[in-house]
Amino acid sequence: MGTPGQTYIWGTGRRKTAVARVRIKEGTGKFLVNRLECDAYFPLEIQRNDVRAPLMATEMAGRVDVFVNVCGSGKHSQSGAVLLGLARALKEFRPDLEAALRDGGYLTRDARMVERKKYGHKKARKSFQFSKR
Repeated sequence: MGTPGQTYIWGTGRRKTAVARVRIKEGTGKFLVNRLECDAYFPLEIQRNDVRAPLMATEMAGRVDVFVNVCGSGKHSQSGAVLLGLARALKEFRPDLEAALRDGGYLTRDARMVERKKYGHKKARKSFQFSKR
């Protein structure tokens, strides 16, 4: 377990093309995303709940400070990346929390990505209009 004045514990989370680098240390519950308060950075309530979910599941909400750098994709994917990064950092911080994080599904990477565009088609699956005659 971490001690006061200890260096940061890191966790990396990815979702689509979003990458979140999460640092945590023992503290009072501060949560900064790209140097903004979490509520200011994520406009929707569902996104705020997503990023705080690992803290609530492990009851670590007021006990650690969280600092996140996130880039790429959109806000919703970024919130998913922060969720995974925070869960991984909490697992490193306190290995006994892994069971609670795994039960909530917070340590599972969402592998869905955008399908590539194919040649001869307009998009990944959409094709040009076909005329038989």
